Amino acid sequence: MVLRTLELRHFRNLGVQDLHFPPEGVAVVGDNAQGKTNLLEAIYYLESFRSFRGAGDVELTAFSEDVFHIRGSVDGSEPATVAAGFDRRTRSKKVTVDGNDTIRISTALGRLGAVVFSPSDADLVSGGPGVRRRFLDIVLSLNRREYLEALQEYRRTLAQRNAALRAGSGGTVPREWASPWEDGLVESGARLTHMRGEWVSTWAGHFARYYEAISGGDSAEVAYRPNLGFDGTLDTADDSAPAAAGVLRERFRVRLDECWQRDSRLGGTSAGPHRDELLVTISTGGKALPARTYGSGGQRRTAALALRLTEAATIREQRGAEPILLVDDAFAELDAGRSSRLATLLAEEGTGQVILTVPKESDVRLPGRSLPCWHISGGVIAA
Repeated sequence: MVLRTLELRHFRNLGVQDLHFPPEGVAVVGDNAQGKTNLLEAIYYLESFRSFRGAGDVELTAFSEDVFHIRGSVDGSEPATVAAGFDRRTRSKKVTVDGNDTIRISTALGRLGAVVFSPSDADLVSGGPGVRRRFLDIVLSLNRREYLEALQEYRRTLAQRNAALRAGSGGTVPREWASPWEDGLVESGARLTHMRGEWVSTWAGHFARYYEAISGGDSAEVAYRPNLGFDGTLDTADDSAPAAAGVLRERFRVRLDECWQRDSRLGGTSAGPHRDELLVTISTGGKALPARTYGSGGQRRTAALALRLTEAATIREQRGAEPILLVDDAFAELDAGRSSRLATLLAEEGTGQVILTVPKESDVRLPGRSLPCWHISGGVIAA
């Protein structure tokens, strides 16, 4: 996947600019607070139509403007011109692909095939389970359309069941108030659980190898812990999808029955994929311990980088093309050894386009790769 052009109109501090990217990528050099990360954020917006930093669309609009607009042309397995705009006055977002303005946002997702590496990725490991569930949801939604459909259906039925549970105003409610939503919840929830388990089973070995390569020989693992009353040992990846989904549906129904009194009392659904955990463990003293609580800062950052590399490998396999790597000063908080090994791994793992940001030219470290340098100051990019 190669980003050829990027048109920017009032996104953050980037003003009005038209950029043409070399196929190998670029290194964007500039001091802090000049807009380096804003540029990567704008590019990735055309992949997911949301900020990878968690900002709302209003925050992405330049202070003195009411509308931002971004357009990018990408070559690859599915060449396309993707555009997105937002109007703060009407709080409306518009997305087009190849000029088609009737396309649904869910259909337009994932056209760039981009992955972001950022210092804030450490939160993937040090944050709570919700952060890692969001990681799973994004990776799978961008690469499997059926996952996004199941996720949307699950969220809809979960909200409806929870609304029925809250109708009791603090007291217990009759089961029949919530039961109309349970078939849909179980069906979509089983599909989510199966696809999550399948992805983790497929890519856990890659994660372990990436971690070992960056750390210099240490070990870490990633495992799926579904919230359906078992420890994740059900091998959903090796079973046929219908058979595995049938087992998962039954487990989910049992969990809903077990939790009914609690759910009715508290007014919320306490079992299901919205409570899953993607468990990252490190090997310490012969024991596998949760990286979130026992890992050092370096270990957590290394595990987060391994997750991003696994995401990139997923894109490579699913789309049959090298992903665009957006590297936001990812070497900054690593020690010299890990930084060098990461640079080597990024250079060896793929041959695709790399767009990275660094504070100075001497920080551009990709062995065997020579990237042209652009400079940014006050949001203005100069080649």
